[in-house]
Formats: sequence, C-alpha cells, structure tokens
Amino acid sequence: MRKIDEIIIHCSATPAGRAVTVDDIRRWHMSGRGWRDIGYHYVIHLDGSVHAGRPLSRVGAHCLGHNRGSIGVCYVGGLSANGSTPCDTRTPAQRIALIDLVTRLKHRFPGCTVHGHREFAPKACPCFDAYNEYKDL
Repeated sequence: MRKIDEIIIHCSATPAGRAVTVDDIRRWHMSGRGWRDIGYHYVIHLDGSVHAGRPLSRVGAHCLGHNRGSIGVCYVGGLSANGSTPCDTRTPAQRIALIDLVTRLKHRFPGCTVHGHREFAPKACPCFDAYNEYKDL
C-alpha cells in the first residue's frame, strides 16, 4: 500500500442537484482528459452514498504535485444551480458521508492531514474550507 499523507477534498464542479455518478466522472476523465481511470479514489453522490473510484493502491490523478501520497475524495456538486457560480452545495447526506469517510480514512492512515483542492491550485474547489472543517477529526 502507498504511504498516505493527505486526504484532498474536491467537488465535481457540477450544478447543485444534478445527479452525477462515478461512471460519469470516470468517462469525463478517460475520454475528455485521456487518463487511464477516474482521478478520484472516492465519489460521494447527492444521497450521501460513497462510491469507490480509482483503487487506493494506485496513485490518483486529482491534485498536481500531491497525487503520490494522497487520497482524492470528490463530492458531487460545487456550482450554483445556474452552473456558473462556485458554492458549497453539499447536501445534508453528503456532509454526513464526508465526515464519516474522512474519519475512517484518518483512522486507517494515522497522521494524514485533510485539505481542500483550493489549497494547492487556484480554484474554488471544493467550495468550502475543508482544512478547517475537518482538522479536528
């Protein structure tokens, strides 16, 4: 297993309420970007269900310069209903699922830290302050 130092939270940059599946994101990454697989290790759907993406044993493709030692977690959403304004669109179920998943990952990989993609790239993603929200888990 890879050494994991960071959990990096992302959003799918899709409009609030738009259902997107892990297979949709996989298709975007493989067809649109030419990657071998989905870049994220986990995707959290609107209903809070957590879906596996890229296997944890494989380096992700979600945060330039941080992929080797990180796990990429993406929640579906991140844009207002008009599809153009970044905003925190997490459903109550997604909020619960993120806390649960991050807690489980931190127990499995002691010492890892949690970050939002925006800490490492000039983006709004994940459209909330993941570091401060999850620092005490």
